[in-house]
Amino acid sequence: MFTGAVAALAGALCWTLASGLWRRLPTALSSGQLNLLKNLLALLTLAPWLRLSALESRTLVLLALSGVVGIAAGDSLYFAALRRLGTRRTLTLDAGGPAVTALLGLVALSEVPTIQQWLGLGLITSALWLVALQRSPEGQRDRWGVLLALAALLCGSVGALLARAALRDDAIEPLAAAAWRLAAASAVLLPLLPGLWGRSGGPRPAGARWPLAMVATLLGTTAGIALQQTALQRLPGAMAVALLATAPVMALPLAALEGDRPGWWGVAAALLALLGVSCVVA
Repeated sequence: MFTGAVAALAGALCWTLASGLWRRLPTALSSGQLNLLKNLLALLTLAPWLRLSALESRTLVLLALSGVVGIAAGDSLYFAALRRLGTRRTLTLDAGGPAVTALLGLVALSEVPTIQQWLGLGLITSALWLVALQRSPEGQRDRWGVLLALAALLCGSVGALLARAALRDDAIEPLAAAAWRLAAASAVLLPLLPGLWGRSGGPRPAGARWPLAMVATLLGTTAGIALQQTALQRLPGAMAVALLATAPVMALPLAALEGDRPGWWGVAAALLALLGVSCVVA
């Protein structure tokens, strides 16, 4: 459990740093095209782990479904919601991930958390809600954006549990699992490939931005997904998703670099998250 918890927290840190880098990368690509771009860049680094002969058919099907649902659909929906709702409002909805995954894990995988672990999940979710709600952007209600965020949340939770089901028996390395998930996600998004270099409805990213995109991909997608697979392999699905969802809390120390002042509510949220993590891994 300790190795899985460390992997989950490290994955959350990678996603936090990558998010800051993606914000510095202006692009006219659609959410699906941006998702395909990051998946292809990440797949280049994980290609050596694509070993079909090492996988059972059941494991391969589960990983492929996990990639299609969790990465191809989930990430595309999340990017679309992010553009409509903004970071804070989208994270507010996404903070429900641990609870959704816990319920799905209870039904599908018969993983019942202890009372102490339920308390930890509740504390972590409460901390994420505090961080997400603080200084939330003002504006009119966007019901379509809310639906996109909820759909992304559901896809991410289902994808995580499918990966957990494939990794439970230790039949595949985490990096290999990440590679197969990315391959499946990239395959279903391939029809969007011409738009990356052809007419995408707007200007393409300049060549100088590619190094930044590559670093963000290595941190957020390659390292992040590999650490996520390690966490899913060694932790119950609800615990892994809860620890991976601490990325907004980890962003608090970096807030000053972006001109953000978390205030006392942000500090309280960070303390709640630390207490929740302690309850989960105790």
